[in-house]
Amino acid sequence: MKYFHRTQLPPDAVLARATAFFGARLAPVEELPRRRRFTGTIGQIGVTADAEGGHYTFVTVETNQVAESEADKLAKRFLTLVHTMADPGHRPIGAY
Repeated sequence: MKYFHRTQLPPDAVLARATAFFGARLAPVEELPRRRRFTGTIGQIGVTADAEGGHYTFVTVETNQVAESEADKLAKRFLTLVHTMADPGHRPIGAY
């Protein structure tokens, strides 16, 4: 599954948050300038943060699992945290 989010945060801030969030749960297996990949018993998760047209960052989080797996719930939770980083007033709603 792939999930997308556009944010005003710089790519480095998104990737630092990805390393902190996923690194506490999964083992890092790839660390490139704009990409991180993690793996564990629940599957694989990859995060890409690309600068997009001016001051936006396009974030892609992909898993090797089907929807509603533990990996997908973590991916969606991460994107919610990224949204909250950019907009502290954002109220996360969801069961993930």
